[in-house]
Amino acid sequence: MPTNTYDLVVIGAGSGGIGAALAAARAGLRVLLVEKSDMLGGNATRCGVNCWEPGVGGTGIPFDIYNRMKRIPLAVGIYSSGRHFMWQRPDEAIPYPGGENLIDPALGYADSLLRHPPRPMPRPELLEFRRLHNHGVPFEPEALAQVAGELLAETGRCIVLMNTACTGVVMRDRRIAEIKLADGRAVTASFYVDSTANVLLAQACGCETMLGQEGQAAFGEPHAPETPQDHLNGATLIYRVTPVESPGVEPLPPDIPDGCWWAPKFPVAAINHYPNGDLNVNMLPTMEGREALTMGYEAAYAECLRRVYAHWHHNQESFPEFRGYRLNWIAPGLGEREGPRVVGRYVLTERDLLAGLSDQAHDDIITIADHALDTHGKSTGRAGTSEFYQPYGVPYRCLLPRDADNLLVACRGASFTSLAASSCRLSRTMLQLGQAAGSAAFLALELGVDLADVPPARLRAFLREQHVQLDWPTPPDLLAYLRNEDQEN
Repeated sequence: MPTNTYDLVVIGAGSGGIGAALAAARAGLRVLLVEKSDMLGGNATRCGVNCWEPGVGGTGIPFDIYNRMKRIPLAVGIYSSGRHFMWQRPDEAIPYPGGENLIDPALGYADSLLRHPPRPMPRPELLEFRRLHNHGVPFEPEALAQVAGELLAETGRCIVLMNTACTGVVMRDRRIAEIKLADGRAVTASFYVDSTANVLLAQACGCETMLGQEGQAAFGEPHAPETPQDHLNGATLIYRVTPVESPGVEPLPPDIPDGCWWAPKFPVAAINHYPNGDLNVNMLPTMEGREALTMGYEAAYAECLRRVYAHWHHNQESFPEFRGYRLNWIAPGLGEREGPRVVGRYVLTERDLLAGLSDQAHDDIITIADHALDTHGKSTGRAGTSEFYQPYGVPYRCLLPRDADNLLVACRGASFTSLAASSCRLSRTMLQLGQAAGSAAFLALELGVDLADVPPARLRAFLREQHVQLDWPTPPDLLAYLRNEDQEN
């Protein structure tokens, strides 16, 4: 087939890929977005992570997607915390099997833009703060995929190839000269973005990557293990249940025991209400991350599927309210929280997260976040869930691999340590990394410079023009924009 030429080629249509393709196409670039599966959205759709967690920085393209989803009945909402095993009331005879998040019609999008407490708090006070102030954004996965497709199509500048894998890369002088696709075509572009789950494009280019937990000597992170460990953040197979009129306990398949065979007891779960009343059940976790990697994807998915049936049966047996629901969907993709991470021009570490915006000496911050260090699984070390007390910033250099000059990485595999990735891996942050990547590609072409030479001040100004939050507290004009647009839509 003839060579296809674009300004920007994006491999992977997860959150980062959608953000990169949409930002670049809106700016006027000719964009190709390539996705190996049959659905846009990655973890946020086909892997069942149908909720944006509370956190600062979820403006720009995430807000545009939210506003468009609001036009679809029962497609999106804002949640407040309900019952939770950590703040169970004394009068609750039967504890809840995790945390419950309920749709709250009184809230708007701006209410979801906070995670961190303002200061260190005793644990009871911290739990109360989180219960009162942490609000997320649950949504229907098909609605997000539909809206993303509509927004990309409306640019008139983006071609989307689904069910298509990248099968090869030609490198010349530290630059991607050409990529090959599974349909036989060869594609060239000025710049490329890797938004794949395991930075497959960057690895094919020969970029150095990190996998597992770095030891303290590597970056001086306070919560890193003393020596490097091969542990990975846990993986989850998410499932969905729907209300039914006739209560009952669904029988287990005959080859699955009714006890927990992979842990001392069944794991707790984050249980989010969809706007239509269904429940999204996210085990924390279904499988240890390293176990999933060692088994291989297909075997890990099959084993997690057995664990889903056992977990749901346990919930119905132990918590009578769940007998009024039936299992109606299991995510077709396994939700993996961690994989390889590229070594970039700068590596974001726990030290950046602890310093916060007030003490980070970076002039190229392109998104902010405030989610806690959040590791799942018994093998992930001492970090657990550690809160911060102000947002931190992610530098643009974290998107620039050290070993390739016309490639950006905008996904959880960007240049983060394992600890830093446990915080900034969430979907809205990935959307904003993508928005920064697509914007940087546009500015590089406009200015006639390479990606590493895009002026940070120019990039940050361009992102602010797109209503991307880079400051804390939220600027009054941005807050007014969010509230006005939310009300009008």
